[in-house]
Amino acid sequence: MQDKKMVEQITSMEEDFAQWYTDIVKKADLIDYTSVKGCMVFKPAGYAIWELIQKEMDRRFKAASVENVYLPMFIPESLLEKEKDHVEGFAPEVAWVTHGGLQPLQERICVRPTSETLFCDFYKNEVHSYRDLPKVYNQWCSVVRWEKETRPFLRSREFLWQEGHTIHATFEEAEERTIQMLNLYADFCEEVLAIPVIKGRKTDKEKFAGAESTYTIEALMHDGKALQSGTSHNFGDGFARAFDIQFTDKDNKLKYPFQTSWGASTRLIGAIIMAHGDDRGLVLPPAVAPHQVVIVPVRQQQEGVLDKAFAIRDALARRDIRVRVDDTDKSPGWKFAEAEMRGIPVRVEIGPKDIEAGKAVIVRRDTGEKSECAIDELPDTIEKLFDVIRKDMYDRARARRDSQTYTAAGKEEFNRIFSEKSGFVKAMWCGDVECENKIKDELAVTSRCIPFEQEKIADTCVCCGRPAKKLVYWGRAY
Repeated sequence: MQDKKMVEQITSMEEDFAQWYTDIVKKADLIDYTSVKGCMVFKPAGYAIWELIQKEMDRRFKAASVENVYLPMFIPESLLEKEKDHVEGFAPEVAWVTHGGLQPLQERICVRPTSETLFCDFYKNEVHSYRDLPKVYNQWCSVVRWEKETRPFLRSREFLWQEGHTIHATFEEAEERTIQMLNLYADFCEEVLAIPVIKGRKTDKEKFAGAESTYTIEALMHDGKALQSGTSHNFGDGFARAFDIQFTDKDNKLKYPFQTSWGASTRLIGAIIMAHGDDRGLVLPPAVAPHQVVIVPVRQQQEGVLDKAFAIRDALARRDIRVRVDDTDKSPGWKFAEAEMRGIPVRVEIGPKDIEAGKAVIVRRDTGEKSECAIDELPDTIEKLFDVIRKDMYDRARARRDSQTYTAAGKEEFNRIFSEKSGFVKAMWCGDVECENKIKDELAVTSRCIPFEQEKIADTCVCCGRPAKKLVYWGRAY
């Protein structure tokens, strides 16, 4: 009864997806709410996932010649206002500091919503000659955006992220870096998180404030809503001109450099939950699971059972597998349900009869599939199983995304699909922002991206009927 009750605490995703999500983040012990509205506590299980994301992503950054730095969290108002489009884009979300202790400040200071202006101020002292370029920096930090509606991991007033900032001698170098980092995000999501993504360019309406172009990776969640999972921006020389950053080029002439920025945040944890989770709890890809294996001793009070469980733990740990033994006094059934709730990829069950036979039972979290394995072969078997689990999780997520991706040649079909279904809809667009706004107003649907891989599914715009310029992925999004 206890085991059943634990599962019943999770609302079915078919019944209420939003409540299912909230149940998961709470019951899996990922977060807790605080007295500061819109801000959350990362509990150990939640923060451990972020640490693993950070570790693997940072490794990939360094392989791409990125260096880590750290800049202040405060931005003077005069500095923020130097780039007009940028400050207008963030104005509604900025949190302001007006006092230092008991004394009012002579100038308001904002808590960083993002750090382009700070990096520009920094670059002015760093960049003088073409020999100083490029600078390829990243910082791991938190930012504050005063969101009206919040949801754990997906949208909070303070959130953790990384923000990369680079500066180059030419537009071509900046564009190359912008695409390089977008591809890095896409590979990370697919190879580590087992989440398939669509790569493309944002429309001018949806691009980052102050950017010349914004590129995005878009993922599709269980409920058919899109989640922007990483973005990369080419700023051209707009910020450099606003902040008067110049360098002496090889021809001995002063020129403005070109900048990029790119970022991914803790919303990736939300993506993992909503792309892979089920009604029993989390389903974590092995690479970012705080514990990749849980060993559950059955009849642990009997002599030798716990000793064997800890011996297996030590053998797995020697392979750098993150493993723990659940030797609490709860029933085995409760332990199974708790391991499933927490999304631990592999469960190993070992009892007196198993020990006598020299084997253990392996259970996959993603499929529930059980198999027997010789105890001595557990390390090799489980290491190989991690790769199988990741691939299978990716294949299922991709199949689900593909089944929720539709094509609309005309307006009637486009409207009908969005009135009946959830998911991506591929449709042609004339490039006019008025059509984009009309679609959003009438259907609560936004352009997700102009995919790099273009198709021609009609000659005319899905909204106005005029000649079409681009295929666009449309959808409702978080």
